[in-house]
Amino acid sequence: MSSAETTVAGPAFDVEQGLQKLIDRGYQFVHPTDGSGEVQAVVGVRVHDNVVDVVRLNAEDDVEATRLPGGEQNIFAPATTLWRSRGEASQVLGEVLALPERPPATLTAASTTGCWVPGRGGRSKWLAAR
Repeated sequence: MSSAETTVAGPAFDVEQGLQKLIDRGYQFVHPTDGSGEVQAVVGVRVHDNVVDVVRLNAEDDVEATRLPGGEQNIFAPATTLWRSRGEASQVLGEVLALPERPPATLTAASTTGCWVPGRGGRSKWLAAR
């Protein structure tokens, strides 16, 4: 781990700063709501280098992050994950920011195509292209 990564994941890690760093790295955030418009989670997604990184914040102490192959059909219930972490926001966001930018060479043949489609109630859905 480099000194920069140690700073991000250190004991004084600031969740707001971590979220800003995710935005700086290209994460796009959506806020899924229930039928009455109540926000259920904050979900950040970044597609890069034939992988999809997903961070879902349900609460400050309930955060899940995954790295998926680019061809994964459902990013919210994936059949295959390359990496996964779950726990408190400060811990999980620090781990996400410490992930290598480039996936292993074995993934370079995978296809990362698709798009986000807006839905009702402010919800969005990822549609993978075939």
